[in-house]
Amino acid sequence: MAYQEFTIEGRNAVIEAFRAGRTIDKLYVLDGCQDGPVMTIKREAKKQDTPVKYVTKERLDQMSETGKHQGVIAMAAAYEYAEVEDILRAAEEKGEPPFVFLLDNIEDPHNLGAIIRTANLAGAHGVIIPKNRAVGLTATVARTSAGALNYTPVAKVTNLAKTIEELKKKGMWFVCADMDGTLMYQLDLKGPIGLVIGSEGEGVGRLVKEKCDMAASIPMKGNIDSLNASVAAGVLAYEIVRQRGE
Repeated sequence: MAYQEFTIEGRNAVIEAFRAGRTIDKLYVLDGCQDGPVMTIKREAKKQDTPVKYVTKERLDQMSETGKHQGVIAMAAAYEYAEVEDILRAAEEKGEPPFVFLLDNIEDPHNLGAIIRTANLAGAHGVIIPKNRAVGLTATVARTSAGALNYTPVAKVTNLAKTIEELKKKGMWFVCADMDGTLMYQLDLKGPIGLVIGSEGEGVGRLVKEKCDMAASIPMKGNIDSLNASVAAGVLAYEIVRQRGE
């Protein structure tokens, strides 16, 4: 189900959004603001495990579309999130071993949208993103995914490393994109697999990388040292597709 309103401004509007169960990806609060309504909003954010960012009035003014933010702006998800179980169920219903994308440090909405689009076309059963250090399902992500968000479930988890551990217990194994890894053509990428992708700059976080079973590198012939994250995701995903089809 798609939502139309993505930025929610003003104290009452934000409190109502939380209480109505809207998914809030991030809450921006005026630094130093401690009055009653703002404390109520922060309590609601804590209940829902929504990341809170304290910013200056200038930053809020820049973000504001109405000019009436009253010290709080909430970024609501454009789409509802799935649960990790929904993704595994989708694989089961198709009678296929699970194929899941896990994204760490992807903060650019165009990259996230493009990766969701690739996941859909490569036949992945879903995408998992962390609550922190990541962009959520914003309107830009929805647009860039070119409709893929309607078909490919995206789950949001508090701890990516812990989620990998839990999925390993269910028989999945994980390959992470890493320039220092083994050449992807030399790896066996069949079976129930999670493809872990990080951003160009940050890469995959150390804790998440340590949980992966393998690191895969993409052959590079040019003069620059890395591919855009969504392109790297596409190259590795299609090597997985090729091997799964053999």
